[in-house]
Amino acid sequence: MVAAVGRGRFHQIVGSTLERVGDVTEVRDSPDGLVIEGTRGRALAFATTRDGHELDGLLLAPGEHRPPRLRIPLGARSALGWIVLALLLILRIDACWEAPSRLAWCGRLLLVTAGYMFMEGWRAPAELPWWVRRPLEAGALAALASVWRLPGLPGLPTSRGDAPELVVGAVMVALLSWFLIRARRHRWGTAVSRPLVFPLRGGSWYVVQGGGRSMNHHVVVPEQRGALDVIQIGPLGGRTRRRARSEGVQAKNESYLVYGQPVHAPCDGTVVSAVDRLTDQEPGTIRLQPTYGNHVWIDTGAEIVKLAHLRPGSVTVAKGDTVRAGQVLGEVGNSGNSSEPHLHLHAERDGLGLDLQFEGISGPLCRGRTVRT
Repeated sequence: MVAAVGRGRFHQIVGSTLERVGDVTEVRDSPDGLVIEGTRGRALAFATTRDGHELDGLLLAPGEHRPPRLRIPLGARSALGWIVLALLLILRIDACWEAPSRLAWCGRLLLVTAGYMFMEGWRAPAELPWWVRRPLEAGALAALASVWRLPGLPGLPTSRGDAPELVVGAVMVALLSWFLIRARRHRWGTAVSRPLVFPLRGGSWYVVQGGGRSMNHHVVVPEQRGALDVIQIGPLGGRTRRRARSEGVQAKNESYLVYGQPVHAPCDGTVVSAVDRLTDQEPGTIRLQPTYGNHVWIDTGAEIVKLAHLRPGSVTVAKGDTVRAGQVLGEVGNSGNSSEPHLHLHAERDGLGLDLQFEGISGPLCRGRTVRT
């Protein structure tokens, strides 16, 4: 490890950490990773060893160590937020059936429409278990069904609150439409040198992160600004297997449909980095690990294409290997900075992320898009 980073850089990293924590008194395990206890503070760390005694990998987190946060299962967190949104939508859906005039009905339906635009446009419906998602989506039909009341309603407003409700609903729909179109069609202006081959095959692949700033959390990192996070979904839109859904909201890695799926090389090139021995994370929790976890990076000669969060023990290539598009590189896992099994993919040139393009796939690859291969 010292030979890889240089003795000077190694001592600089360790020295800056010791300045923060003081004299080391203990190294212990925690839900967030290894904690280095010192006389002046704590630091979070990750380390690997060779043969159990020789240190050959070390990651020291900057800043103060934070106490372990309350860990709520991933599915429970997603479902809780969506249940709150569902309750708000239900109140507006019910109001459509109680509208005193046609103007009031239009205003309330526009508010319901805005709610569904937010739900389907910005959030990833596949985050929800099917028993929450399907009834929530059926609420749109319940709101539309109230149209049968219109012939019997007066056309003019019956109270002062009807017109403002219509204005608010119209403004919300207009603003959401503008933001959604802009985020879904966003391009950085610099694309990969040639279209890539989609790295996953034989299924329905759902983009949970991708698009413009409001739809892709990767944009805060310049080299990842065009990145995609992809999962697999089943016929009913769920991301986990039926058995896992019936047993509860907290699933194991093996319960996710995408886990263990073969990852194919999206391009020809030379492997410039390959890691295979980092352990998977437990879904819903993140221990400190190198950001990309197990990964394969391919130099095409024009850009670097990165595939990350692979399953330990599945990577089939090593640094220096020449690969061809379509060649199996490994399997989808949950290693690195990952809260559930998924494939992370991006391409970069000179430290900036590129717009991704794939053979046979047209249209924007943004959050909520399903690709079938």
